Amino acid sequence: MLSKCALEKEIARISFTMDELRLFLDTHPCEKEALSAYSVMRKKREKLLESYESLYGPMEAYRAGGSEKWNWIAQPWPWEREV
Repeated sequence: MLSKCALEKEIARISFTMDELRLFLDTHPCEKEALSAYSVMRKKREKLLESYESLYGPMEAYRAGGSEKWNWIAQPWPWEREV
């Protein structure tokens, strides 16, 4: 099990990789290897986000919700997080 900090760093690393692949795919939309790599990274990121959110709550406002209470405000704001 990764620590909170390690999860955040791994999600950031994979997000960066996805951003770079997306930029490449903008100019090479039929590149199968890049499409495959993007798909793999998306699945990894989704699993990491699910792990993070099960322990600490939503990482992104777009993933917030809740049936009883708006869960985005339940966690410390990014500037309040421990470093």
